[in-house]
Amino acid sequence: MSYTELVNIPSGAMSMEGMLGLPDQPRGTVLFAHGSGSSRLSPRNNYVASVLRTAGIGTLLLDLLTPDEDQQAENRFDIALLTRRLADAAAWLAQHPAAHGLPLGLFGASTGAAAALQLAAQADVAAVVSRGGRPDLAGHAALPHVRAPTLLIVGGADTVVIGLNRKALAELQCEKELSIIPGATHLFEEPGALDEVARQARDWFSRHLASPRSAPTSA
Repeated sequence: MSYTELVNIPSGAMSMEGMLGLPDQPRGTVLFAHGSGSSRLSPRNNYVASVLRTAGIGTLLLDLLTPDEDQQAENRFDIALLTRRLADAAAWLAQHPAAHGLPLGLFGASTGAAAALQLAAQADVAAVVSRGGRPDLAGHAALPHVRAPTLLIVGGADTVVIGLNRKALAELQCEKELSIIPGATHLFEEPGALDEVARQARDWFSRHLASPRSAPTSA
């Protein structure tokens, strides 16, 4: 049976609220790092997460910033802060009895992609996927040290972000791929665009996460 749990994850003086969902016999867990101005309730990330769970991959969606913090634009681009919060969530997940021992994947959107890559440069991460992300903001000090296979997905009409992703791709020294979805804009709102994002993310994580075991039954 599948397992879902509303969780609160401590990080310094604050607590991040999130939703952990594990299918039966998960092969790994993907931690979502939302983008600027978004949250764990993002319909796009939730759709991708549902596709992953159907494929046997657990998910953890959470708010990296409090509502008050998110009102200040500079916090949305504070990659060091987002990375610390993401690292605390990954450490918490590694100790959770429902997810302990499962390989970790990271799915980042917008600025969350930079935090995901910074964490992947310093922690044991099995795979990374970026959706319309800013991987360039991970910085020159982090990108060459990422070892996790990384997929960068960008909309074909998101021309500025395509260029920034190409620059980041050149710095990555891991298994890597840039996927451009024709006609899609930054939020992948065009018919079929988000479906393609979810399909590619599912395939990437399915290829690089492999540790099936039974999930506990929700109380």
